[in-house]
Amino acid sequence: MKVILVANTGWYLYNFRLSLAKRLSQEGFEVVMVFPRDEYAEEIEAHGFRTVQWELERQTTAPWQELTSILALRRIYHQEKPGLVHHFTIKPVAYGSLASRLARIPATINSITGRGFVFLGSSPRAAYLRPLVKFLISLSYHNLNVATTFENQADLDYFVQAGMVPMRNVYLVNGVGVDTQVFDYQPEIHSEPPIIVFPGRLLWAKGVGTLVEAAKILKERHAVRIVLVGKPDPGNPESIEESIIQKWVAEGLVEWWGWQSDMRSVYQQCQIVVLPSMGEGLSKALLEAASCGRPIVATDVPGCKEVVIPGVTGYLVPTGEPHLLAERLGKLILDPELRAQMGNSGRRLIEENFSDETVNWQLLEIYRALLKA
Repeated sequence: MKVILVANTGWYLYNFRLSLAKRLSQEGFEVVMVFPRDEYAEEIEAHGFRTVQWELERQTTAPWQELTSILALRRIYHQEKPGLVHHFTIKPVAYGSLASRLARIPATINSITGRGFVFLGSSPRAAYLRPLVKFLISLSYHNLNVATTFENQADLDYFVQAGMVPMRNVYLVNGVGVDTQVFDYQPEIHSEPPIIVFPGRLLWAKGVGTLVEAAKILKERHAVRIVLVGKPDPGNPESIEESIIQKWVAEGLVEWWGWQSDMRSVYQQCQIVVLPSMGEGLSKALLEAASCGRPIVATDVPGCKEVVIPGVTGYLVPTGEPHLLAERLGKLILDPELRAQMGNSGRRLIEENFSDETVNWQLLEIYRALLKA
């Protein structure tokens, strides 16, 4: 049977769903990946998966362009004739579900991996898009054989209570999982000064601004290196301009290592991982960091607090509180033994609950139930 995985970037499918595609292939499914073609297309194809380009504008708000994207996806479904399609992130969920209805796809799975800019953003553009996206999602579920997965309970409650997603065939899945053999436990390497790593896209919504304010406080109290690992995302309205990042670097507040293909090596070099995000689905970066045995300081929001057990695997702080963030980071800077204890606890948590084998098995069971229905 043919399965199509759909996302708004090849980057997402390659970094977050390649292990799922491999597991599906092992189970006898033919897997095709559909996304707006980017630099990750060749990487995906190198792993033996066919890709199909989907014309999609990530930032457009013009209704005729949105309709064009939906019809383009319907054409792909008509041509490919899949038995099941699996959509990831908000826009593919909304557009893909409508395309599934129009193309009469037998089974559809929607994975809502976080609320994203539309539901978390405070800008006029987010406010403008929010009712439109709510309407499209609620409309798309009508008379559709569909299951929905969420990565945390708060997101599930939000979408169900808002009337967007019906309370049927709804599942909680522990994110995308982490390969615990690749991201293996490693005792920290002594570094003087210690290194704190922020792993993620350089977006305001990821709390980078809060971290920079905390860096100003930390630098007055401790010898420490604070490293941003990631790059801006121009397709996201929350993206931070590179000139601003370079200004922070010039002021000595942070280092910027850019995007790194080998995050295991990055986690091995650091002592602490930080993510002061405004909200996540379930942060893969935090899963990987904990799997490598690194203590975490993150915000007390859905998608972070599932990984960080306060006082056990790290610390949680409120959003937008640089002083509290600096205080918790400072505590870990001064206590290597505490870092080691939290790192060991984080590794156990990942092994027991968040391996990619566990997550992919959960998704396979959902596939089977939906196809049987």
